[in-house]
Amino acid sequence: MAVAQKTISKEVTLAGPGLFSGEPATLTFVPAEPGAGITFIREQDSRVATIPAHISNVMKLPRRTCLKNGTLHIETVEHCLAALAGLGIDNATVKLSGGKVGELPGIDGSARPFVDAINEAGIVEQDREQTPLIIKKPVEVSVNGAQIAALPGPTDHLEVIYSFEAKELGKQTICFNLGDDDFVNSLAPARTFVFEKEAQALRDRGLGTHLSPKDLLVISDHGPIDNTFRFPDECARHKALDLIGDLYLVGRPLRGRLVAHKSGHEMNHMLARKLLQQDETSWRQSLVNREGALDIRRIQRILPHRYPMLLVDRVLEIQGDQRAIGIKNVTFNDIFFQGHYPNTPIMPGVLIVEAMAQLGGILLSQKLEHTGKLAVLLSMDKVKMRHAVVPGDQLILEAVTVRVKTRTGHVRCKAFVQDKLAAEADIKFMLVDAEPV
Repeated sequence: MAVAQKTISKEVTLAGPGLFSGEPATLTFVPAEPGAGITFIREQDSRVATIPAHISNVMKLPRRTCLKNGTLHIETVEHCLAALAGLGIDNATVKLSGGKVGELPGIDGSARPFVDAINEAGIVEQDREQTPLIIKKPVEVSVNGAQIAALPGPTDHLEVIYSFEAKELGKQTICFNLGDDDFVNSLAPARTFVFEKEAQALRDRGLGTHLSPKDLLVISDHGPIDNTFRFPDECARHKALDLIGDLYLVGRPLRGRLVAHKSGHEMNHMLARKLLQQDETSWRQSLVNREGALDIRRIQRILPHRYPMLLVDRVLEIQGDQRAIGIKNVTFNDIFFQGHYPNTPIMPGVLIVEAMAQLGGILLSQKLEHTGKLAVLLSMDKVKMRHAVVPGDQLILEAVTVRVKTRTGHVRCKAFVQDKLAAEADIKFMLVDAEPV
């Protein structure tokens, strides 16, 4: 069943000190257009940075999730993202001002303050359907006894099974169905926590010095210090909350089953990257069975290359002048296999790069002002060969526009064999007038 995207109906603001830094900060939720996703805007002095909530923008910091663009960054976004994911908000702009560190208000260390603010603003449906990321194949991350797996499961919601174990707590396990269960009352109030020894170590580093055990769950061998649990399994619930927030960095709702044991932010980020990689692979493979955007005859009208140097057999999809997907079918009849190498046939890396460059030239030709222009190789950077290409492989080529000017073009290219990255390169072209035939 199709589900409409959602945003908030009006602006709403909350303020408070950062959880780690203690610096005052003001956060404002703003409605966003369909398809915009979640975007953070960091305002500091006269500088402003726009930071999409995407795993590609993650900056590594301990115990929290941080997003960065240039010199500005935003810290501890996981509880805010969990609130947005839990309430089904697809599109929103989150503005942050105040403080030097750029940390979101921590309030009580849970997602509940963000949930309350969003509910105060109100939630409205939009005239566009959700495009969830559905887990189709198992993906696993394992580090030092901690594990997290994404598995095929329900396609209409996300099932989270999280187990947490510590000598101070014993073992806690929670199963939560995001989209069906009561997120507002059962998961959002679960607070972040530290163990007594960890709390002292954080204080020694100047973090959280504004907090007392009454403000934050500090757990000793005998339970919370000067505090009480909101749930008997509050620690497992909060870890599940963090997991939901971190995985919203895939950029859209997630559907399937997550099974995690003692995973933290870094592992959550690793899983998010693997899920996006799997989704990209699945999308590229699905294009192979569709009717192509350009067949070989139309390709020949754009490129001057001919046998044996025409290395793009079909263009599967072109998204304006921004992205193109093509294929090169690799067969033993390709002439280069006669000498590279007769007993161990491997497609030369320079020809893989040439195939990517040809697709890049096709992509640049889609811009009206470049019609009739010839893309001549100018430079290559970050060229890497990742996986051998042999007869029988189908090389899936991808070119993405980085920057285009009147006389030059810059594309970022990748080549895949099934789900394996075979090669990648940044390629720049000079756009010149083609000689008349």
